[in-house]
Amino acid sequence: MAETYFDQWIARHYAQLWPELFDPVVLDPTVDFLAELAGAGPALEFGIGTGRVAVPLSSRGVVVQGIELSPAMVDELRGDGADNVTTVVGDFATTRVPGSFSLVFLLRNTITNLTTQDEQVQVFRNAAAHLQVGGYFVVENYIPALRLLPPGQTSRVFQSTLDHVGIEEYDFVTQIAISRHWWVIEDKLRTFESPHRYVWPAELDLMAELAGMKLRERWADFEHSAFTPDSESHVSVREKVA
Repeated sequence: MAETYFDQWIARHYAQLWPELFDPVVLDPTVDFLAELAGAGPALEFGIGTGRVAVPLSSRGVVVQGIELSPAMVDELRGDGADNVTTVVGDFATTRVPGSFSLVFLLRNTITNLTTQDEQVQVFRNAAAHLQVGGYFVVENYIPALRLLPPGQTSRVFQSTLDHVGIEEYDFVTQIAISRHWWVIEDKLRTFESPHRYVWPAELDLMAELAGMKLRERWADFEHSAFTPDSESHVSVREKVA
């Protein structure tokens, strides 16, 4: 069963903790990419969070709904005055909302918040259940950095700055990675950790096939950079077939 680790403090400081996600250099191509796929149809975001992407997407004229497990994140979204975005609190692996959509999207590694394969498979089935035939499911996810680990090592530092240190610890048997963070915020040390089931593109492709979707395209980012063996992340677009 899904569990949220994003409490009120995380929700309130989300943009401060991950400022790179709000940089127009990152955010604008993301919104452009999704707006083009949505076309004139409505869109549904799994794990809508504080509305980082949904709010600017709705300003493009796209009708956006969202599903979010953390009530604190939803409160922060609603507090930002996102009047054009409708959000339901629930687990995006199983929660249904009325209507059908031309686009469902799940960004920023959020599928790994579900820590079993069965739950991740259910995400694809839930996306397919919401999509119109010919609609698209977009998943943005990182490529597990296991090849960067020396033999015998099970953890790596993925970020180290004056105010943030991030370490990921891997369990190769269970396919679980624990992300640990230390921040210095407002002269106080804050810590945060969460478990993730890391997953490869090929495994996600199989989950899509099980849900009646086929891979349409895969890029390294939202600017349509080519996906290569050296890519650190992928943006995969899958289409619901009849």
